[in-house]
Amino acid sequence: MTRARSDFPIAVFVSGGGTNLQAILDRIRDGRLDPVRVAVVIASNEHCQAIGRAERSGIPTRIIRRKDHPDQASYDQALLEALRPYAVSLVVLAGFLSLLGPDFIAAYPDGIINIHPSLIPSFCGPGYYGIRPHEAALEYGVKLTGATVHLVDGAYHHGPIILQQAVPVLPDDTPQSLQQRVMRDAEQVLLPRAVALFAAGRVRRSGRIIQIEKETQDDETSIDQRIGQDRPD
Repeated sequence: MTRARSDFPIAVFVSGGGTNLQAILDRIRDGRLDPVRVAVVIASNEHCQAIGRAERSGIPTRIIRRKDHPDQASYDQALLEALRPYAVSLVVLAGFLSLLGPDFIAAYPDGIINIHPSLIPSFCGPGYYGIRPHEAALEYGVKLTGATVHLVDGAYHHGPIILQQAVPVLPDDTPQSLQQRVMRDAEQVLLPRAVALFAAGRVRRSGRIIQIEKETQDDETSIDQRIGQDRPD
């Protein structure tokens, strides 16, 4: 699915605060995501706090709103036109709430990933975004929740699973406290690690099964050592 490259430009799509974007930027800044660079950030609305995070890091931003386009096809084309100058190797959905259509997905086969704050297939699908997956986890009484990085295939949270990280649910958790812990202990660890695996050419797909190839002895520093299960600062 992927081959290691000396330069690995990515696009990050955002709709909100940009904490997962920031996790990627922090790992790039401290050298743990080399050779990854964020080439452009695409925001679904002008109120995204993520826009400021990108601009402070000198990253180009574009605002492309679904409501400004009459249909899915024209929206897909607007997104594709925005990305064309940057020749990105991977599209990363980091809290992006707009559904991508078939034209966009076909342009990046097995090259779009999403982070979701639950252990898919639990608490996912239409309507499960923001605080809702955490409310649902508490309502159901699960003892473990977490986050999932998966490929994007055109349906909400349906694509093959790449990485998952479990997070315990504590007896005194609220949706807000659980959301913060899942974000810190799972989302902000998994997403940079998934990007690093793609940049290293270690992701292979067979149907719905994703395999992560082992690192070679030639690798100077392993992804597990550079990112592993470390929490962002």
